Amino acid sequence: MDAEEAWVHRILWVVVAVAFVVGLVVPSDSAEEPPGECPPRDTRVVAPYAVTGYWVIPRADPCVTRRMVEAIHAIGGDTLVTFGPRFSVGAEPGCVVDGRPCADVPGVRHVYSYVTSEEFGPGLLRCPGLDRRIESDGRIFYRVSLATSCDARVHDLVLVSTDGDGLGNLMTEAAAYGMGVFPGLPAAPQRADKPWEPDLAHLGALNAFTARILADYRARFGAAFAGVYQSFELAMRKRSAKDPIISLYAAQHAVVASTLPGEKVLVSPYIDARRGRGFPPDQVETGMADIAGTRAGLPMAIAVQDGRGTGKVPVYGADERDSRVEPRLAPVVGDVTYGQAYYGSTRDYIEAAARRVPPGVELWVNVEGFEPTQVAGECGRVEPLPLRGRPSKPRLDRQIMATGTYAHKIISYGWEPFFTCQARYDTPSLADDIVREWQQPIIVNVTPKEMNGRPGVLVEGYNLRGGTLRFGSQVIEQEWHGRQGRFESAWAPYVPASPPTSIIATNAAGLANTTPYVMP
Repeated sequence: MDAEEAWVHRILWVVVAVAFVVGLVVPSDSAEEPPGECPPRDTRVVAPYAVTGYWVIPRADPCVTRRMVEAIHAIGGDTLVTFGPRFSVGAEPGCVVDGRPCADVPGVRHVYSYVTSEEFGPGLLRCPGLDRRIESDGRIFYRVSLATSCDARVHDLVLVSTDGDGLGNLMTEAAAYGMGVFPGLPAAPQRADKPWEPDLAHLGALNAFTARILADYRARFGAAFAGVYQSFELAMRKRSAKDPIISLYAAQHAVVASTLPGEKVLVSPYIDARRGRGFPPDQVETGMADIAGTRAGLPMAIAVQDGRGTGKVPVYGADERDSRVEPRLAPVVGDVTYGQAYYGSTRDYIEAAARRVPPGVELWVNVEGFEPTQVAGECGRVEPLPLRGRPSKPRLDRQIMATGTYAHKIISYGWEPFFTCQARYDTPSLADDIVREWQQPIIVNVTPKEMNGRPGVLVEGYNLRGGTLRFGSQVIEQEWHGRQGRFESAWAPYVPASPPTSIIATNAAGLANTTPYVMP
């Protein structure tokens, strides 16, 4: 999910229909509830998967929100992230204030618009006569002056429209399920000639509005508020000294530090391994340091996008560099080998990021839960463009395998529609597949390790307990199993062979990993 993907997603917020099918994990979102009532909450975790956070779309309907949060919690999710709406220059078409076109209001220097899915508290409106809350045709509008004082003769004006309190609903449900939410910071205006860059001419107004929004959050949100998400994206590569996105980050994060001291900032930069268009892994460490330099003393989580969903970074094993790229990547880079198309794999970039994680920073990984293109009969995102397909659970398992032991946390873009859509009513969604198959082992790392003076191999990952480890054609019983943090470990007496050996773990449930792990 790069900057283009994020831009499309924000458009989706405005035009998306309220009802998606969540799948078979919980009842369909399309089912009607009695007025004013929602089904009781089910707080069970039935399928704890390795991915524990998801980007979601806030919904004005509290019952739809409850089903969505319940479904995510059921597969082990504890973190929800939302994009911040665009802080746009200019009023919405037909905007009228006090009977006049917005641009004709006396004393207004600039007019901005902000289309969102949240309702604000009284703290957003500070100047009587200038600031207002208006209800009309089922929608709520706010007129917000960014004047430094209420008697200022010249001021900027923000016209906010909302379809309901989607973010408030999300916070309420997250709190009930013991989950955390990272609301998106207002996204900076884009340059008309370079839409991938922020328009820093409006940075002062953006910062003033950001401060107003965050002060409202501070007054209204409690335990479920986990921090904020930086909505303007960038590539995690070496940046120039005058990079406009870094300048935006530094300024906006300083506002967060001033208004919400101690809260975490989540950033999700993308990587691009395509030869000729992207950058090699050795630029990642510097890019990470540049991003960390904007945190203004706040704790920061850098959730590196793994790039598989857009096709900009491949997932392949140590023995596959000279293999042809998989068919789902060929439309992006051509029918060539991985080595010809890319500088490296997801694992290479994550390892580079993990070499020197800056102080105050946690390394997360954002596994992209979609395919670069759609194939016949596959559900996914139909509009707005670009089309994106739904991944399979084995492919998602492989992305998790590529993160190794480096990620403090694994999250995914995005829950809807990719985890919830169904090609037909009677076909399972990706979320359904996770519920059914979550116990399959996932190997993320293998290292030689002696135990009691005996040579052997330590296998790390998920759902490894019991059963056997198969090295090529040789099957060996596990002799030891342990758990540390998120990972399980299994040990067997085996001396690694050359050339590299593929490894299959079969656990006590009789399930094996969907993709062999190949020792480098």
